[in-house]
Amino acid sequence: MLHEDCSYCAEGALLDAFGIKITELPMSKVILFKEQSHRGRVIVACKRHVDDITSLTKEERAQYIEDINRVAECLHKVFHPDKINFGAYGDTMHHLHVHLVPKYKDDSYEWGDVFAMNPHRKELTDAEYRELIDQIREAL
Repeated sequence: MLHEDCSYCAEGALLDAFGIKITELPMSKVILFKEQSHRGRVIVACKRHVDDITSLTKEERAQYIEDINRVAECLHKVFHPDKINFGAYGDTMHHLHVHLVPKYKDDSYEWGDVFAMNPHRKELTDAEYRELIDQIREAL
């Protein structure tokens, strides 16, 4: 069911404010987070508009976790992070989604700490976004 006020459901301008859709997987949409303080940061949003993972069936939940794992493997392959942080929040965006945030030891900004949600440190050019998207899409 489409929720017109949900950026993950409606996409368009609501999604464009913070992300760029890369592709769809069986149970999710993969979105490049525009703020790229952590190179390769993406969001894996459930295709179904649910607020919590417990609202999915056992089969849907298994597929959603498999999608998240597939994206994490892709990020390891493409960007070689030292660690990936997984963040699932829902206080303000009531649509099940997980942030996958590659972390790098040579980044003194946040290594060893929780990632900032939107630090406004690094925006890219359209060409740089396209390059990241192409790398991720090819590895998926």
